[in-house]
Amino acid sequence: MANTSDTSTTETAAPATTATASEETVRDANRSTTPGSEGFKNFIGSGWAERDETLPQAREQASFAAARRAKVSAAFTGQRLIVPAGDVKQRANDTDYPFRAHSAFAHLTGWGSDSEPGAVLVFEPTTDGHEATVYFRERAGRDSEEFYANPAIGEFWIGPRPSLAHVAADLDIATRGLEEFDRVVDAVDTATLVLREADASVTERVDHARIRFAAEQALSTNASDAPFSLEVGGSHEPDAELARVLSELRLVKDAFEIAEMRAAIDATQRGFTEVIGELPRITSEVRGERVIEGVFATRARLDGNDVGYDSIAAAGPHATILHWTRNDGPVVPGDLVLLDAGVEMDSYYTADITRTFPVNGTFSEVQRKIYEAVREAADAAFAIVKPGIVFREVHAAAMQVIARKTAEWGFLPVSAEESLEPDNQFHRRYMVHGTSHHLGLDVHDCAQARREMYMDGVVEAGMVFTIEPGLYFQPDDLTVPEEFRGIGVRIEDDILVTEGGAENLSAGIPRTADEVEAWVRGGAR
Repeated sequence: MANTSDTSTTETAAPATTATASEETVRDANRSTTPGSEGFKNFIGSGWAERDETLPQAREQASFAAARRAKVSAAFTGQRLIVPAGDVKQRANDTDYPFRAHSAFAHLTGWGSDSEPGAVLVFEPTTDGHEATVYFRERAGRDSEEFYANPAIGEFWIGPRPSLAHVAADLDIATRGLEEFDRVVDAVDTATLVLREADASVTERVDHARIRFAAEQALSTNASDAPFSLEVGGSHEPDAELARVLSELRLVKDAFEIAEMRAAIDATQRGFTEVIGELPRITSEVRGERVIEGVFATRARLDGNDVGYDSIAAAGPHATILHWTRNDGPVVPGDLVLLDAGVEMDSYYTADITRTFPVNGTFSEVQRKIYEAVREAADAAFAIVKPGIVFREVHAAAMQVIARKTAEWGFLPVSAEESLEPDNQFHRRYMVHGTSHHLGLDVHDCAQARREMYMDGVVEAGMVFTIEPGLYFQPDDLTVPEEFRGIGVRIEDDILVTEGGAENLSAGIPRTADEVEAWVRGGAR
């Protein structure tokens, strides 16, 4: 129904965008309009069945979200905190990208794929902590023009929207209408913090309000005593500290998060298996990579909210391109396919898994050699994972194998030991990316955490991260024999750190060369 928004305006309704009057006039001249007579308004606003106003029980994640908010409250005593969900983003003219709330907002409210665009979570300081409130635009009454004439938010256009009472019960949190957020902005002081990246318009309003407050303070006392300095849209270290705390809060997953990660991985396994089953069709299409992408995306939409990131369906030499997402090439028997994809659940938790498999079900001698070298590196990294190690040691363990293998094959100008020295790293020519990253609400989760908490951080039980070594020999790389060129292999698994070691959550997807061959031969129909 993408095109029907062209018939959305009324003769009397306020425009949904911030365009000038002249711009609206030009656009309206090219659109049919909804009737604006009083008779029509009365007719369309009446004759509707009563809504079911039964309030839901609090969703499972509500108690977990409340515990997370308590930790944030303790970290910022006495400060007002503003965490927006973000708003819809334009794709083209009057069409938007699917809305996805900011991960920090989702983490602190428990609201996922059903969250409302433009919502804002506010921590208002109290004598003993904070009062948390979600502000969002409540559904319009059916007697309002918004209900039928506003394609951005009207229920005639986008479907049912929740009431304040419904969301308050569902999330077990206080709610207020978005119009009341103006009072929050009016009360902003220089101690107020905002998650800057979530919503540019909210950030700008907070910036202006903080500058206004600082100016008033300076005028009422002495300019030299002004406690605040900020440019609108500029960086602000206290805000960055809020972003860091919210990011680091997600480093260790709680029980709900771990269960969602398992569900995302299970769905991803189903998607991978379905891709294997469609190999005959995939190889028959000129853009076979697109078929892979589509098959997996179908599973993601059936079992979850969407894919967690743009799927990489890289066949043949495309597998040597680390972030190949164009996915417009053929899938040819004799080549390898590198599929890097993950299902994102309605809660926004995502898997991130890669498997590399031979299209015809049999690795060539060189393909198998490369594949098993990568698997050996992955197994070496997994073997050291347990609470108490430093996160960067996982990468170092994988690189020991990558350096040794590429040296054995004669690709390095020095020995493996010499290559591993910090000033050399020649083996990294064939694997320039890192081995691990945290995983959760974002595919690269906790990205704003401090280095001492992330790369140099101590691994703890409850952490979830990837192990994903690879080897990539570009088609024009003259440092390797011709039979290696154009081959890319990556194996990526999602790892849960346990009290006694680690669990490979994606181990159910075939990993060894023999297992992968049997998988492809048995799955293709």
